[in-house]
Amino acid sequence: MVFSSNIFLFAFLPAFLAVYYLLPFRVKSAWILLGSYALYSWWRLDFLWLLIAVTAAAYLFALAIARAEGRQRFLLLTVAVLLNLCALGYFKYANFGIESFNAAITAVGFQPFSWSPILLPIGLSFFVFHAISYLVDVYREEEPPTHNPLDFAAFIALFPHLIAGPVLKYNLLAGQFRARTHTLEKFSYGATRFMTGFAKKVLIADSIAPLVKAAFETPNPTFADSWLGALAYTLQLYFDFSGYSDMAIGLAAMMGFKFPENFNHPYISRSITEFWRRWHMSLSSWLREYLYIGLGGNRVGRGRTYVNLFLTMLLGGLWHGANWTFVLWGAWHGGILALERRMKEAQLWKPSPAWLTIPGTLLLVMLGWVMFRADNVPDALRMYRGMFGLNGLGLSDTLAWQVRGSELVTMVLAVVLVYVAPWWGSRVGDVGGQLLRPRAATAATLALMPLFVLAILKLSAQSYTPFLYFQF
Repeated sequence: MVFSSNIFLFAFLPAFLAVYYLLPFRVKSAWILLGSYALYSWWRLDFLWLLIAVTAAAYLFALAIARAEGRQRFLLLTVAVLLNLCALGYFKYANFGIESFNAAITAVGFQPFSWSPILLPIGLSFFVFHAISYLVDVYREEEPPTHNPLDFAAFIALFPHLIAGPVLKYNLLAGQFRARTHTLEKFSYGATRFMTGFAKKVLIADSIAPLVKAAFETPNPTFADSWLGALAYTLQLYFDFSGYSDMAIGLAAMMGFKFPENFNHPYISRSITEFWRRWHMSLSSWLREYLYIGLGGNRVGRGRTYVNLFLTMLLGGLWHGANWTFVLWGAWHGGILALERRMKEAQLWKPSPAWLTIPGTLLLVMLGWVMFRADNVPDALRMYRGMFGLNGLGLSDTLAWQVRGSELVTMVLAVVLVYVAPWWGSRVGDVGGQLLRPRAATAATLALMPLFVLAILKLSAQSYTPFLYFQF
């Protein structure tokens, strides 16, 4: 069950919220846990055990780490993290490993291994990261271990962020589980934020999706084919994932929680370094705190700092999916981050006007998104050949007949929103996820209502379109 579905909108969510608000505060966590498990089980009941096992292991190991002393603390942390990584590795990377191994041995004349493909549990990457961050925080004594297993289980399973983030630290919500307010203002803000994300997903991302699919499946894309497809995917991915994040933040607010922002207008960035401060901010923060710093950060010399930046993004790319395309995408961003840092340290980085740096950064991002979107490396290289004009310049007949006027209009609207939203947000007061001013909130709700209804109608008429980040 996904947020952008009729069963969620008209059955699960109203029933969940109705009971939630009728219950006394002391049992709200139990209801959150029950509802979240029910939502997760809607996909596959047999994988609920994995979510429960990860939760129970993190809770028990954290208590043991807090009681232990000396090297035993590190040993317990190592075992706990390895157990989480083993679960992630088996379900997410076993297929990739066996396929890569088979490709290598087949190339030298050996017979490939036969195996049954392993199904990836939905949301695994996210709830494993939540568990690891909690364990590391307890080990670092940045967060005392909780003695309330119900609140902790509810945090891990909290359905607004369970499937596709944001990636949250337990200490951000620990106090809110103990005490939080439920006000009409907060609920109204949450509903408005949810409707915003829903409209972004259904009206923009889903409308562009057929064009993206057609462009990336074109056999020999031309210059126009490739760049149109790359731009369409750049917009689709942003409005799909930022739309999901808006919906998650809105759902949390309706339940009295405050989630941190996950996007801050990333396509106005003036460098790749700034881009990663604005895009998927919760993941960027997690990678910096638990991977980059764990590798030594910038405390181990200049050369190692560049290596650590590169490795962090390389592993961050692999986290997104078991495919060489994600590894290369991570390497692309890691290499640019290291280069930007080197240029700044060597004082070779000079301030440039926005009209030059914003398009330049977006160009680098779009080139990376092609590898991110492609099914495999040869498909990505095929798109790159088209982007360099090696297959002709004009729109090909193969793609031209599949391009609809409504898709192009939606893309233009999306571009306008990308560059108008930062200015508009500062005008109406929705900066950093703060509650809108009363008049602005009323205006936003009134403007969103017809769009929300239109999105529901479109949702009812279209085929199933899951969020893009569900695959990760």
